[in-house]
Amino acid sequence: MSDTLLLTYPRAGVAVITFNRPHAMNALDSATMHAFAAAVRQLREDDALRCVVLTGAGDKAFCAGGDLAELRQKPSAAEGLAMVTLVGDTLLALERLPVPVIAAVNGYALGGGSEIALACDLRFADVNARMGFVQINMALTPGWGAGQRLLRLVGYARALEILLEGQPMGAETLHSLGLVNRIASAGHALDEALTFAERVANRPPAVVRAIKQLLQTGLHALYEDALAAERALFPPLWEAPAHIQAVEDFFARQASKRA
Repeated sequence: MSDTLLLTYPRAGVAVITFNRPHAMNALDSATMHAFAAAVRQLREDDALRCVVLTGAGDKAFCAGGDLAELRQKPSAAEGLAMVTLVGDTLLALERLPVPVIAAVNGYALGGGSEIALACDLRFADVNARMGFVQINMALTPGWGAGQRLLRLVGYARALEILLEGQPMGAETLHSLGLVNRIASAGHALDEALTFAERVANRPPAVVRAIKQLLQTGLHALYEDALAAERALFPPLWEAPAHIQAVEDFFARQASKRA
């Protein structure tokens, strides 16, 4: 990828994207934005992929959003549109990866950093992590999709309050709002995310992908259409070797207990 964004595979099927600009709180400059887009494109083509984890280098920040030191040199509306389109499309592609995507929030996730975390399926936060939709403090709205994702996660009134407040929130508050799934001990958000990712990687791949697909469908389709889509996913899994073997293993365990 690049020196500022790393794509690694700590175990088969588990990819880790690391924002690697700790001197800048892992803020994204233009080069890193393009590297991020390239990494997600690469993952989309990886049939062996089982789970993805995003994190930031160091222990101070997950990602502080766009690098204002560079972006202030691009003040026109056209330049703003190009930037939000690049990263917004990347986050939509990340969200639509067929496998679970986990944000290991290991410090500050501010502005665009909070938008990246929200585009992930799950968020595991360090106990000291802080996420903040602080765009209003720069006289901006979210531009990478966080407004719509926040609305769907916490509802209209709460999303409006959060975006108008523009304040960082601690791990406990984030957890109470449902914006964080798990709180890890200090320095262990990535460890917890990788442990979960490894468990996912050991599940039947077709089932994992089907679970994500049926839930994603339910977010956007009419209820009856989503029910039909969920039902259609079931029969191929029912006759698949993984299910047949799981049933045989179940009865083998039951027999062993009776012996």
